[in-house]
Amino acid sequence: MEAVILILGLLVVAFVALGIYVSVKIIRAASRGVDRTITQARRAVEDTTLRAKSYGQVGVVGELAQLRLSLRTSMRATQEALQTGVTEDASLSESLGLFQRLSVHGRELDDELKRLEREPDKKTVASLLPGLKKRTGEITRSADSLRWAARDRARQFADDDLATLNEQIDVEAGALRHWTTEEPVPGGQERAGAPGNAHGQGNGRPGDAGIAEAITAADPRQQTTYPWQKTARPETTN
Repeated sequence: MEAVILILGLLVVAFVALGIYVSVKIIRAASRGVDRTITQARRAVEDTTLRAKSYGQVGVVGELAQLRLSLRTSMRATQEALQTGVTEDASLSESLGLFQRLSVHGRELDDELKRLEREPDKKTVASLLPGLKKRTGEITRSADSLRWAARDRARQFADDDLATLNEQIDVEAGALRHWTTEEPVPGGQERAGAPGNAHGQGNGRPGDAGIAEAITAADPRQQTTYPWQKTARPETTN
């Protein structure tokens, strides 16, 4: 009896532990989903604000907003392209590693541009703009290069697969239409009804067979008769 109670107690503890584990996993997943939603919403609000500044304001603030917007747009598009492509093409993992290193420089530049937006000394910020534009161009150019290389690779694979598929379909279609292909005549055999073979004869003159038969009479024992042949009637004399 004590063993049964012990087993039941262990089962209850196991079920409780399992329930706690599942609850923790669900809570963590929900928390990650909430954090992801908040991050996306914050990013969307910030992008909208940058667009409004780049179009609505002139001067240093507008130029800084344009730099941040172009940087964030390029980096985000490259990240999505590489993360999507690496699931199908493992060779893109190295490109993804290079992009992660590039992202460090991109985040540093974005933070610097964000601080300069709140800088009251606009003259100093204006003097820094050429260098900031150069850094932004270098980072976005590298990101765009990785993104387009990954897309070109995926498109080339798709084109090669399509070409192979088209060749296989052409072969299968030709096999299905086999009756349209004329079969070659074997060598040494002529078609029925060809000249010189109309009556099963060679290239000799038409009367040669009749002359040979007249000279050498046919042996009636070697003559083959068929059941559908009629028996010749004997001639009668009056």
